[in-house]
Amino acid sequence: MRRPVVRADWSGRTDAAEGERARRWHQVVRPRDIAAAPVALIGFACDAGVVRNQGRAGAITGPSALRKALANVPVHALAAVDDLGDVACAADALEQAQAEFGEVVSGVIGASGVPLGLGGGHEIAFGSYLGLQQALTAAGDNGPVGIVNFDAHFDLRAGERASSGTPFRQILEHAAANGRRVEYLCIGVSRFANTPALFERARSLGVRWVLDEDTRADRHAALAGEVTGLLGRVRHVYLTVCLDAFPASVAPGVSAPAALGIDPGLVERLIDIVTASGTLRVADIAELNPKFDIDSRTARLAARLIARIAEGLVQPRG
Repeated sequence: MRRPVVRADWSGRTDAAEGERARRWHQVVRPRDIAAAPVALIGFACDAGVVRNQGRAGAITGPSALRKALANVPVHALAAVDDLGDVACAADALEQAQAEFGEVVSGVIGASGVPLGLGGGHEIAFGSYLGLQQALTAAGDNGPVGIVNFDAHFDLRAGERASSGTPFRQILEHAAANGRRVEYLCIGVSRFANTPALFERARSLGVRWVLDEDTRADRHAALAGEVTGLLGRVRHVYLTVCLDAFPASVAPGVSAPAALGIDPGLVERLIDIVTASGTLRVADIAELNPKFDIDSRTARLAARLIARIAEGLVQPRG
């Protein structure tokens, strides 16, 4: 396995006069080779999946931009976070990078930590799942897995080559071939960003979804029930957030900006339900493309979501 490269970009504001209660992320992150903290960051510096999917390149620098945005976020409940660096995809070697990312993810889960992936394109998802599957298999655990994906796209595309548009089809096929039950819930799906063929494939694979137009504030109770229902049917959860699920005004720095998008506040409340469940094993943020980000809006949103997931794991809010 290629050793991830640690990015030395953890620096930021220090309010020394205000003591320990004024710490920020850059003051609690520890660059390490092996995870020891309850939460570990792993970057996936990769553009190959987006390029194969005919998207706008630039996500390869996403992990670095996300760390920069996260550095100054205040810490509330975290004592330490380990940064295991980036798994970098060389040229078009996507499958190798996904396998390497999966190995690092598996190691964190095996050490009783929760890996938080920093993308990179949404091809990170297959690497995250490979790591979860590897860790569960090593532990002799064949329990069902639930996937909660906030995304404008199903990412169930057909095709011989993997891309940022294929990871959840790959996951469901991999699970079926290995005898593991996986339930996939996609929240924020746009009818105008997915072809009828993709909706048909979602139905054939047993996918559950919520359209972006059905995520209004008055639907929160129903959406919470959808997530809670999934949590009650599985033993392990993989949470993934594709930043193109959000309005382009909030998240312009993505490969495919959303025309409508879903409310970040709603996503946060649903994330709280997942982190409070005690079943979250791996999470990631995907599709941050700094090349197209305006005033670091997308990076700041991604940083807030990562911080909320991490804080929720050690001090549940749900």
